[in-house]
Amino acid sequence: MSSEAKALTKSMNKLGLFEKIKPHAELIAAGLSGGLIAAGWLFDKYGNGADSIIAYLLAFVIGGFAKAKEGIEATYENKELNVEMLMIFAAIGSAIIGYWTEGAVLIFIFAVSGALETYTMNKSHKEISSLMKLQPEEALLISDGSEKRVPVSLLHVGDLILIKPGERIPSDGMIIKGQTNIDEAAITGESMPVSKGDREVVFAGTVNMTGSITVQVTKASHETLFQKIIQLVQSAQSEKSPSQQFIERFEGTYVKVVLSVVLLMFFLPHFILGWSWQEAFYRAMILLVVASPCALVASIMPATLSAISNGAKRGILVKGGVHLENLSHLGAIAFDKTGTLTKGNPEVTEVIVKDGLDRDTLIWKAASIESHSNHPLATAIVKYVKSNLNKELLHPDSLEDIPGWGVKATINGENWKIGKAAFVDQELIEKFAGGRIKELATYGNTLVFIEIDGELSAVIAMKDVVREETKLAIDHLKKQGIRTVMLTGDSEKTARAIASESHVDEFFAECLPEVKVEKLKKLKTKYETVAMVGDGINDAPALAIANVGIAMGGGTDVALETADIVLMKNDLPRIAEAIDLSKRMNKIIKQNVIFSITVIMILISSNFFQILDLPFGVIGHEGSTILVILNSLRLLK
Repeated sequence: MSSEAKALTKSMNKLGLFEKIKPHAELIAAGLSGGLIAAGWLFDKYGNGADSIIAYLLAFVIGGFAKAKEGIEATYENKELNVEMLMIFAAIGSAIIGYWTEGAVLIFIFAVSGALETYTMNKSHKEISSLMKLQPEEALLISDGSEKRVPVSLLHVGDLILIKPGERIPSDGMIIKGQTNIDEAAITGESMPVSKGDREVVFAGTVNMTGSITVQVTKASHETLFQKIIQLVQSAQSEKSPSQQFIERFEGTYVKVVLSVVLLMFFLPHFILGWSWQEAFYRAMILLVVASPCALVASIMPATLSAISNGAKRGILVKGGVHLENLSHLGAIAFDKTGTLTKGNPEVTEVIVKDGLDRDTLIWKAASIESHSNHPLATAIVKYVKSNLNKELLHPDSLEDIPGWGVKATINGENWKIGKAAFVDQELIEKFAGGRIKELATYGNTLVFIEIDGELSAVIAMKDVVREETKLAIDHLKKQGIRTVMLTGDSEKTARAIASESHVDEFFAECLPEVKVEKLKKLKTKYETVAMVGDGINDAPALAIANVGIAMGGGTDVALETADIVLMKNDLPRIAEAIDLSKRMNKIIKQNVIFSITVIMILISSNFFQILDLPFGVIGHEGSTILVILNSLRLLK
């Protein structure tokens, strides 16, 4: 390399031009090939034959290098001929019989179709790239009282990191100091910032908006939620759908058949039909071009990648084309209850207070007592009071936790008991609130009773509330003709209330993990293709046995790893969207396959009857390949 060339390369590297050009290299090569073909045609037209051939040869090399390299490597690796090799043979054969322009155009259009496939692949990588940019490369580590910037990859579980306002959180962890608002839109899709404080969990890639916080790292950098998202999408691109696997198996056999027929066509038409040797060779070359299954091979993968990319953009992460393909065939969907159909945390639905007592004062004191407990029901009471009363909580004079029953406390001289029904006087319960207690229990509420100085003073009803979007999601699935089933470990009474509220077709209560698996097997026998939606460790076996396992993005790591599809925004209506996307993908694949086979049959027939010339064969064959890829790209929208 000359010193000038080295200097140019060095300056381009400094500017990062090579990195910018690299994704578009195939398209640039195709463009150069097209320009050289135009130059070759002009040279040929104005009588400069030698320059014309040089231009065409350069067009062959520049336009066909990427595909030829790919074809030769794949043939060597798999010991199987492929479409790329057919194109190489066809282009060389065209040149041998003097059709330089047609051979070069064949290479040019093949290069354009290859560039379009690469474009599709790059689009499917776009969501990953945008996610990767959201995770910081460095973190401010607190060690021995000092702070220092370190690469995120060097963080260990248990390390303390300082995150200042405006910075992205570099790793999953737990706040141990400070209070702030965090923008979690990248994870949950929610536009409103979330207020977080002591002992609350934060995720890598989210934005700390208002206050400085000290966070204890709870996961290694390669195990964060962001990294799991990236790995899920990357694995989707390597897993092929059944349709794609069939086409790839079919391709090798088909190429051998085509080459065998081409060899026969060199001789048989001359002896049987009386064609000249030149005509027989010419028709054999056309057959080599038009019989190549380029369009058929390109019918599926671009469509699958486009659909996966579209889903990722909407927060639907699909681990492979096979799972997306299966969605359109669903006969039934089974749902876990807690954290899937419901929010997963109990919420106060009603407070009944004895006549003569001040409601606000009573629940304020109750929350003051319950704030010393980590029980989910206690947490729900405290949350309810904090959101409805703007008062600081008290500190009880004394407090005793009675495991399995409730809590005893003394506050301002009053003796309080808060707990389940058996913890207070049963006779008082039957007379309290005129039978409303039985009605609340019927609707699936969990009841907490409050006794003050020996008198039943209040009942707080709590329930794991059905998500607002659940009914909409279930109704959409019913319109698509899909049976909806709820599988839950809860009691019959609670399950019935939630099933009615969420609009599911049927439910099964008191299901242990192994029972869920059995129910899934029966549903598969009845409906053939069945999906399971869940978020917990106990859902993992059912997720694994379903034809399609769908996990809520906020679920456990086990559920996320076992599932085939992840709903990153915990948004159940996205399931109906994913099914629609699957149906669109399968429809476009069917269109592509029928169109490509039809074109191949028409071109082969036309060639046999000697009414198709090589230029039109090239345009018809390669044009159909470009059309099926462009049709597939519609799935990106």
